Amino acid sequence: MFRTLLNKSLRRRFSSIAGDVSDGIYCQYNLIANADLETLLRNQYRNGKFHDILQSVVANPSVLLGACRNISVGSQNNTSFFVSSIGIHRVSMELKDQSFDVEACCVRVVSSRKKGVPRVLPDMKLKVVMEAMRMALQGIYETRFVTFSYGGRVGMGRHTAVRYLKGSIRNPNWWFRVGFPRQKFEGKHVNRLMQLMAEKIQDAVFLDLVKKLFDTNVIRIEIGGLDWGRGFPQEIQLSWILINIYYNGFDHLIQDLRLETQMDNPRISPDKDVVEEEGNRKFHGFHNPLRVYAVRYFDDILLITSGSKLFTADLKNKLVYFLETNLNLRIDKQRTTIHSAVKEKMAFMGMELQAVPPSILHPPMSEKATRAQKKYLKMKSAQVMELKNARETRRKKLGLKILNNVFTKLKRYGVQFNSNIEKDNIKVIFRGWAEGAVEEFFSSKEECFNLHRALSSGNFLGLRKIRDQLPTELVDSYDEFQRNLDKYLLPSHSIIQNSDEDDNGNNDVMSDSDGGESEAEKEMYAKRTVEDLTTLCMRVNAPIELVRRTVKMVGFTNLMGRPRPIKLLISLDDSDIVKWYAGIGNRWLDYYCCCRNFKLVKTIVSYHLRFSCFLTLAEKHESTKLQTIKHYTKDLKVEDKVYFPTEREIKMMGDNNLSDPRPVDGVSTMILVKLALSETSKPCAAHFCEENDSVALYRVRLLQNRLNVDPRNERKWVAGLGAIDECLNKKCFPFCLKHANDLYLGNISLQDVDCTSFIDVL
Repeated sequence: MFRTLLNKSLRRRFSSIAGDVSDGIYCQYNLIANADLETLLRNQYRNGKFHDILQSVVANPSVLLGACRNISVGSQNNTSFFVSSIGIHRVSMELKDQSFDVEACCVRVVSSRKKGVPRVLPDMKLKVVMEAMRMALQGIYETRFVTFSYGGRVGMGRHTAVRYLKGSIRNPNWWFRVGFPRQKFEGKHVNRLMQLMAEKIQDAVFLDLVKKLFDTNVIRIEIGGLDWGRGFPQEIQLSWILINIYYNGFDHLIQDLRLETQMDNPRISPDKDVVEEEGNRKFHGFHNPLRVYAVRYFDDILLITSGSKLFTADLKNKLVYFLETNLNLRIDKQRTTIHSAVKEKMAFMGMELQAVPPSILHPPMSEKATRAQKKYLKMKSAQVMELKNARETRRKKLGLKILNNVFTKLKRYGVQFNSNIEKDNIKVIFRGWAEGAVEEFFSSKEECFNLHRALSSGNFLGLRKIRDQLPTELVDSYDEFQRNLDKYLLPSHSIIQNSDEDDNGNNDVMSDSDGGESEAEKEMYAKRTVEDLTTLCMRVNAPIELVRRTVKMVGFTNLMGRPRPIKLLISLDDSDIVKWYAGIGNRWLDYYCCCRNFKLVKTIVSYHLRFSCFLTLAEKHESTKLQTIKHYTKDLKVEDKVYFPTEREIKMMGDNNLSDPRPVDGVSTMILVKLALSETSKPCAAHFCEENDSVALYRVRLLQNRLNVDPRNERKWVAGLGAIDECLNKKCFPFCLKHANDLYLGNISLQDVDCTSFIDVL
């Protein structure tokens, strides 16, 4: 009864949202909210499975409008424009009637080279349907994914994984990375994916639609290939969540092994540390329980253990067996090897990992830096004291002038005083000054020690022959002076007197004005030493050699490592040249800001990319580098606008505020060349762009085709650097000025562009 009433209420609600069709005019639709989508999915949940996902959820016009909002590149939510562009009602009816033709919504793009492989890309209608399917799958599986599954999820990107590696992993001993040879996701893998999805979704029509996307090659997944999440057009966002669904059983196996290991090896609190005895010697045992850590970013899997190598080998065999038998994946046994977390580095997610002591991540200050810090603090306190004294001196002088003026006027009118008020006040004032100066002097241990050292140096009366020849009163007064000097100018805890006097009758006085600081330093040194011996943390570094290799391959530097111009960019406008460099620089800075050696990346961006841009502009205008720097300034200002990050901004960047970076390789492997043609009548190729004016044609030039290099050849290509599919090389796309700038600067990627709207231009 309750379910029937809920169905009726939801039907009334979504029928009011979706609207009707009358006389060929579409009524206004409303975008669906996340809470409404969850309610809609919850209503389809019966007997442990979700039913009628395609017809009840994906085909809902409000869900399709929400998909349009997700893939649109603008901030507008113009539902009427979405409806008119796609035909929401017609698409909804085709999905409900099971008449939606996937092949009719696919465009086969042929490569410009004979050796190139054609690519099947979806049009805007199919993109909206696939995004609606992704929304439905995300609502179903998001709560079922484990915490160490990253990639293709909201707020679970690369930087989130790095934050987990740096903050949660302690004392790692061994690790291994699961290596996959290049293998296409097809046939038995797709059938296994359908079986996994059928465990939660009972909708044959929905599963057939997913399988049809694989059959038409709209979704192409390559395990062990280039890294995912780069924003390339050949990557469909629906494939990201399909990968996570495929590995979900593997993730739960790791989770069960982790919980089992944690229960078998509980952690002992520090106040319950066991004190063991070995002979007559006692020592505190440092408890390091056995733990298993895991991080998976799409098909990049890293396992870390804080136990023995035998335990790690047993864990690796279990996981490899599961991947080969249950997921039908081929494993590269040579790459899936166990390494020491301390002695060897591990490449993961395009970064280098290594377990190091805490002193390497947070090294203590050197003696030179400590002296500089003390000197700076002393100078700062001296400046504050000088300002304070100057202010008090001005006030006292002003007060004396006022008093002197008042007393002068009183004397002028014949007023007699029994005592000299002016002199008495001056005496009181100077007495207060003297007392304050003496009190301040005795409060400073350093000043007292310096004065004591100056007064006690040159102790010529310590010699017995001289003491015997001098009067007794003089010797006694000198000894009394030395005792008072030690009493008032040396702190009591810093005086160390030897019990035995020397032959001269002089006590050896040893003072340590920094005794308290030395004790604190000793405690800190002992604490750091113990932590270095008992604790290991994770260090994440950027692969500087690969970055430098990328810089050379793209053409920012020559073989000697010095900046050079890129002649292919000369055909662009000055602003487009600066934007292209700025897009690469900003993306690299965003991507590697979580790394320990981020300073080196900042140097590469600030020097190599900046001066390569100067040299390119100088080559274009046939001028010198100095003239170009003088014209564009060091910040590369173009029309009083700064696109390239300034040196001050680069210096202030770090890992304080980590946010998942935008795709990296979309700009560095592509150049947009504006054609010298009149403005075209075609609309902008960006998703749901309403701009009709100032639309121009841009030709795509890919890096690998310009260099005549195959990205699959790791000897000539940079490992980990993605590449845009070569079918888009020399294709022309219409872009408005805003989205062309966004594509240059890296604010959007080719996934935000309708790649089927290219124009053939000779």
